[in-house]
Order: sequence, then structure tokens, then C-alpha cells
Amino acid sequence: MTLKPSALYAPVLAAAALLSLVGTAVGIPDTWTLAGMAVLLPLLALVARSSPVRSGTVAGALGVAAVMLWPVPLVWADGSWLEIAGAAAFWAVPAFGAVAVGGYLRRQAGRMRHAVRDARRDQQLELARDLHDFVAHDVSAIVVQAQAARFVAAQDPGQAVRALERIEASGLRALESMDRTVHALQEAAGGPTTPVPGLAQLPELVDRFEGGTLDADPAAVRELSREADTTAYRVAVEALTNIRRHAPGAVARVSVRRAGADVEVSVANAAAPRGAGGRLPRMRRSGTGLAGLRGRVDAAGGTLRAGADADGGWRVCAVFPARERPLG
Repeated sequence: MTLKPSALYAPVLAAAALLSLVGTAVGIPDTWTLAGMAVLLPLLALVARSSPVRSGTVAGALGVAAVMLWPVPLVWADGSWLEIAGAAAFWAVPAFGAVAVGGYLRRQAGRMRHAVRDARRDQQLELARDLHDFVAHDVSAIVVQAQAARFVAAQDPGQAVRALERIEASGLRALESMDRTVHALQEAAGGPTTPVPGLAQLPELVDRFEGGTLDADPAAVRELSREADTTAYRVAVEALTNIRRHAPGAVARVSVRRAGADVEVSVANAAAPRGAGGRLPRMRRSGTGLAGLRGRVDAAGGTLRAGADADGGWRVCAVFPARERPLG
């Protein structure tokens, strides 16, 4: 096993400090001792920066003592105790200064490690939300289509075959979503990048939702920032997934339009047809829901509203600030 260079700093400092203390005791030439200080001070900083606490403390104490005591023989013969203490205190300043510099660098490195760890955790949470936003939409479609095919297979086999085709298409899209997640992981490791879906893919998304309608103002779409654009798409995915899950058979209306100085993205549905909820079993809740969605929208500078509509359906509405247009 190969030792890291930082593991050698404390033993080297301890050995150098002991040699310096022995040299001070036996009275080697001052020039040699002073040259040893030029080695001990950087070693003190390196030990304080990188060495383990236990071995670093022992080696650091020896190093500080060696730096403080080397001038004592110079003033021992003719100097008073006050002069000896003053000489030791004078050389204690660079010794503790080197320790302080190394300690500061150690603290900064610790902060950097914590920042990297937090960034990785945030990225993992982001990937988990991406999987929910994109894969859950297609998986819920697969389950709903499979349930519907089971009910119509005996009366209309042709409808069952078409449902199986839609299940196959939804499964392929779910695989594509997982591929995007893998590409995102590769991007984090320095691999090629993959664009995140935005409102440009909204027509395709609504087409996959049977009975859905789309009213999108292209000018309003262009006035969204990149972050708001991708977040708006996730709002649409989540809202359509919830309609399919909790109100099967309901008609969804998706719109993107200007609302004063803002851009409004809304997904609404009327009440589900009578009997739709009774024919199909209720699906269990999953994912982060409105709380996670609201956090995404807030992070993109927008606001999210969700609640019952006048016609008994449900509306999810996200409002994002429009980008300022350049003058002239």
C-alpha cells in the first residue's frame, strides 16, 4: 500500500525537531541551526494543514519547541532570564504563525469538502426528482392502459391491441428517460452532456395524453429563461401524470401564455367522467407531490398555485418572470 505524502509530514517534522533540539543542546554552529528553522517552519505549516490530529499534535509541539529554543544558547551566557524568555517568545511568533497558516488552510479544505459533499447530495436529489418527473408519467400511462385493456379485452380485442401498442410506446419513453438520467451522471463525471427537456417538447407530451389540448403562445415560451423553461415542462409532466393517476378519463387543458410581465403555465382538467373512478382501481400516491414541485418553481424564481376549479376539476398554475428584452 502506497503512503500519501501527507502521512510523512508528522514523522519528518518530529525527526527534524529532535535533531534541532539535540543540536541546540550540544552547541552546533548557529548558521546550521538557523538553516534548520527554514525547514521546520514550512513543515509546521504542512503538518497543521494535512496530518492526523494525534500525530500532528505531537510533532507540532516538538517543532514549536525546537523553533522557540534554538536562540537560547546565544543569550544564555550573558543574558538574564528575561532576555532568554524574550528570545524564546520572539521565535514563538513565526512558529505559531506557521501553525495558524496551516490550520487556516486545513479549515478551508474542510469547507471545500463539505461543499462538494453537499453538491453531490443535491445532485443525487435532483436526479431522483428527474426520475419521478419523467419516468412516473410514462409508468402511470402504462398502468392505466394495462388496466383499461383488461376491461375491454373480452368485448373489443382491437382496443386491447391498441392499448398494448401504447404501453410499448410508453415503456420505450420511460427507458429514454432513464437513459437521460444515466447521461446526467456521466455529465457529472465529465462525460458528454444531454439537454434537459423543455417546453419545446410540450406538444409531444400533450399528444401522448389522450384527450389533452394545448394552447401555447410561442412568444411567451421564448421569454422564459432556460431554468424556468425546463421547470415549466416538469410542472406539465407532473400535473398530467396526476390527472392520469387520479382522474382517468378527464380532459386536460394545457396553456402557456403571457400574464402581464410574467409567463403563466397552467394545466387544468374537468371532473372525471362518471364511472371512470369506479371502473379502474385507485393508484397509490408516490413521488414528492406538490411540495417538491413548489420547491422547483420557487428555485426558478416563479410561484405555483394548485387547487379545485369551478367545474369540479383541478388546476395547477405556475407563473414565471419573463426575461427582459434587450432595448432597441
